Amino acid sequence: MKTITNTKYVKNIFASALMLVATVNTFAQDEEAAEEAPKLEISGSVDAYYRTAFNDAGAASTDPGTAFANQTGFALGMGNLIASYDAGKVGAVLDIVVGPRGAGATFNTDIVDGIVNQAYVYWNVSDKTTLTMGRFNTFLGYEVIAPQANFNYSTSYLFSNGPFSHMGLKADFALSDDFSLMVGVMNPWDTNDISGTGEYSFGAQLGFYGQYLNFYYDSGKNGGLGTEIDFTGGFDISDSFFLGINAAYDTNSNGTAEVGGVELDATTGFYGVALYPQIAASDAFSIGLRAEYFQSVVDDVTGIGDLDIDGVTAFTLTGSYSVDNLILKPEFRLDSLKDGFTDSDGAASDSLATFALAAIYSF
Repeated sequence: MKTITNTKYVKNIFASALMLVATVNTFAQDEEAAEEAPKLEISGSVDAYYRTAFNDAGAASTDPGTAFANQTGFALGMGNLIASYDAGKVGAVLDIVVGPRGAGATFNTDIVDGIVNQAYVYWNVSDKTTLTMGRFNTFLGYEVIAPQANFNYSTSYLFSNGPFSHMGLKADFALSDDFSLMVGVMNPWDTNDISGTGEYSFGAQLGFYGQYLNFYYDSGKNGGLGTEIDFTGGFDISDSFFLGINAAYDTNSNGTAEVGGVELDATTGFYGVALYPQIAASDAFSIGLRAEYFQSVVDDVTGIGDLDIDGVTAFTLTGSYSVDNLILKPEFRLDSLKDGFTDSDGAASDSLATFALAAIYSF
């Protein structure tokens, strides 16, 4: 009887072990299936602001001429809704924007003005290579369209004069942990249809230890940029002090200049540099300065020669206070350009001083 009893006991243990293995295997398969299941994520932002110029009465200038955040009084920035669908190797992103900032970001498209910011599909060919096709925001410059991703609320002259988005195909390569390369063939900047010109643009980006050297080229015709070389980077000087850097040079031998109401052929372009020192005073509050010099260039104007254009300097002091997902940004800005603005009497002025208070919520 003992032998029979022990045999049954062993059989019970064996059966229990099989059940345990099957259960564990089922859980593992469920977890693996959950990890491999396509993931739909929704994110976005909403921002609004109050802005005033200190000489905003009468015929005075209130707009420095940079993109976005240039209205006075209370104003809407934009509403931004991003849907991203990740199926592992492949996926898609649809980025919808509304409001003045959104309209400004999509100002030169034939999609729907003020609606589609980005819309692209991607394929992770390998762990080190990703192909992206569609409309995507530019790789040039330090600042971006989404306000929550910038430290300063208003934007720089360098950002405002460069491309905002591209329509085309790009390939991103992770060469190592510290080096990356992107190459792309696209329509000319912010253009969705080239049937009238048949022209393309080309772009490249070399990343090294968090610094990026960017290159963009189009023919410069039909309002194109020509050739732009851009450096974007930054350094952690200490645990609480960061210094961002942006410098760019653009030249276009097929540009045009308006002189006396007549549009003439010319070589156009710009160059400039902006520094972004930022100090984190606490986990919730930081303060940062954008110090920028920007110079427009108009040379070889048909029948005239070079035009003498003064450069503009701009200092923007911004505070950033976070309450959960809400960011409050008080900002003082001073732009200086010889006879570039007007005072309250409509007379020429060399400077424009403004204050803004922005509220940005991201989710």
